[in-house]
Amino acid sequence: MRKNTWAIFAMAAALSLPLTACKDTKTLQENEQLKVQVAELQKDNSQLGNDLETMTAARDALKQENEKLKAEMKPRKKHSKAASRKHRRS
Repeated sequence: MRKNTWAIFAMAAALSLPLTACKDTKTLQENEQLKVQVAELQKDNSQLGNDLETMTAARDALKQENEKLKAEMKPRKKHSKAASRKHRRS
């Protein structure tokens, strides 16, 4: 009975080795694909960070220009309500 148990165990171990190797190969392929995806995401993240810095600088420059233009504007004269209600008839 012991010989049969050891023989069954040895046969099961021998049959499971190719399956384990197959899973390891598949896992390695998946890991490589994930590494490539992570590298691409890191590259995209870096590019987006650069774009954000550029846009922030552009926004700040536009804000300063806008404030400068507002300061340069001449204040408009306020019209009285009575002057705007007058109707001129010819």
